[in-house]
Amino acid sequence: MPSKKKVQFFNLYNHGFIRTAVCIPELKVADTFFNTQKTIELAREAASHKAILAIFPELGLSAYSNEDLFHQDALLHSVREAIAKIKKASEKINTIIVTGAPLQVDCRLFNCAVVFYRGQILGIAIKSYLPNYREFYEARQFTPANAALSSQIELAGQKNIPFGADIIFKVANIKNFNFFLELCEDLWVPIPPSSFAAMAGATVIGNLSASNITIGKSEYRHQLAANQSARCVTAYLYAAAGIGESTTDLAWDGHAMIYENGNLLAESARFAQQAQIIYSDIDLDRLAQDRMRLTSFSQNAAIHKEKLLSFRKIEFNVDIFGSRILLNRDYPRFPYIPADPSSRDQRCYEAYNIQVQGLSKRLKSSGIANIAIGVSGGLDSTHALIVAAKTMDALGLSRLNIKAYTMPGFATTTKTYNNALKLMKALGVEANEIDIKPACLQMLKDIKHPYARGKKVFDITFENVQAGQRTAHLFRLANMRNALVVGTGDLSELALGWSTYGIGDHMSHYNVNASVPKTLIQHLIRWVAESNQFSKNVSKIIIDVLETEISPELIPGKTGNQPSQKTEDVIGPYELQDFNNFYITRFGYLPSKVAFLAYHAWKDKTKGHWPDISADKRNFYSLKEIKKWLYVYLYRFFKTSQYKRSCVPNGPKVGSGGSLSPRGDYRAPSDSEAEVWLKNWEDIPESED
Repeated sequence: MPSKKKVQFFNLYNHGFIRTAVCIPELKVADTFFNTQKTIELAREAASHKAILAIFPELGLSAYSNEDLFHQDALLHSVREAIAKIKKASEKINTIIVTGAPLQVDCRLFNCAVVFYRGQILGIAIKSYLPNYREFYEARQFTPANAALSSQIELAGQKNIPFGADIIFKVANIKNFNFFLELCEDLWVPIPPSSFAAMAGATVIGNLSASNITIGKSEYRHQLAANQSARCVTAYLYAAAGIGESTTDLAWDGHAMIYENGNLLAESARFAQQAQIIYSDIDLDRLAQDRMRLTSFSQNAAIHKEKLLSFRKIEFNVDIFGSRILLNRDYPRFPYIPADPSSRDQRCYEAYNIQVQGLSKRLKSSGIANIAIGVSGGLDSTHALIVAAKTMDALGLSRLNIKAYTMPGFATTTKTYNNALKLMKALGVEANEIDIKPACLQMLKDIKHPYARGKKVFDITFENVQAGQRTAHLFRLANMRNALVVGTGDLSELALGWSTYGIGDHMSHYNVNASVPKTLIQHLIRWVAESNQFSKNVSKIIIDVLETEISPELIPGKTGNQPSQKTEDVIGPYELQDFNNFYITRFGYLPSKVAFLAYHAWKDKTKGHWPDISADKRNFYSLKEIKKWLYVYLYRFFKTSQYKRSCVPNGPKVGSGGSLSPRGDYRAPSDSEAEVWLKNWEDIPESED
């Protein structure tokens, strides 16, 4: 039997997630008996899928399209009976149920959202803004929230039920789970009620809507929900009425959506002829993290402090679903790279041109027209050289202004050496070669290193002498040739401290790759080749570079054809480490949560690696491997590498995933400890059994 700790690890509710549902039931106009039964059925189904929150459409217990039937006592009395039935049924449903209902209170009729949980009505939200234009006549039947006299009502045998448009429901035993409800038109106004509710602490917004359909309206709903969820840094659950509403003059498409901070997570099939439920797992940690980082969010809230303090907080506990509950939300293996091909092309285009623009500005502002760059035949220098070539084209300068140098050392392989020579020639840059072995040998002699006495000692000194010589040559060449040294090291290497500090690959005058992770560089190179940014010959060469084993090539191998060092054997697979880096630096997640996400991303052997790689070459990582390499990342990132990041050269920020420059996204002490991260890391199991 799995241990309690292992069971907890495989439960999404223990990692800052909640599962939510948006339900679109079949209904009949004015038939509350039918509608109640269908509501209870979908609520039970949502609970069986472990959803803790389920919202239904506006006025769903009666139907929205009743018009003047809303003034009939028979309908209103039956709605109250329906509410009592749902209240009773909810005793055995472990899901917060939110249904729409017309309620007569203080001789006024209100458009309401009723919240049930475990046999209790927790509160009733009221619609604030009533549309009364074009096809809408709500003000004929209903009263807006600000006209309510009572702030508490009695309903279904329960007294003192909170009633109003100022209620935030706080789930006390699920961190950051605070939800607010608005109804349809409330989202359409210039300042929706949810804007204030979000600033007052609501992280999840539910919108009970009817929203008849007209041509183009669904797109506008998307725009509203996406924008509101992004501006308010919330999850936004939208439920529009569907099958069964009256089509006397209108039609209904049953549109359900779930957004999280501007990202669409789930959407219903529109115009369905049967009931539907959509689900999504909301990342409450992400919302809380983003709000904490976005200082303007709290500044905006401070301006409206008086309004925000007027919200009532209804606090309650829920029974958190136990056992194994995995995510039904997709987490891509490559968070820096969109899965959609058209989005990926756009991302590559933007990243590439951000780098070109950054380097162009640096050359113009410095008054230097030449570039000095080391070309190894590996990924990073290949991409940096491509960016440099495009920069010269953009500035209207000759590519001969690029003073490119390949500098073979003791371990340079034939393949990388030849690719470096071929690429420089194909791009039409000034191609140069400097054999650094004599200079390295002289330094090794000067410092009395054993290698200089004929001993095969390949220690860190031996490696860094080569890296240092290359950079030292480039800086002196830059002095001599009035050039600016372009760095080639990438974001992944900075995160892991995989660079030679100071006069090594750590340093340059300007580093175009500083905020580009290794996985994105691989995609960028492929995009450059496939989109024919240069000649077919260049494309052929860089594809060959892309298929080359990643290695620093500093320790001699048995032959000159294969490197003896494989970078990923030491610091881990870049695809895993880029995944770790994204969620640690962008969102500040716990290591255990990052491992949980990585497990979901990498457990399926059928998922692709690169778009054009066959199934038998797709990578798969076990939880044991994920844990192993996450330890390497945590130790290197938090314990041993910050001093290198504290003094990196200038370079443009490319993606929202971040930069590790102390002048950009990330500032940290150079002498911090890694213990708190490693302590949490210990909670990660090594297997599912």
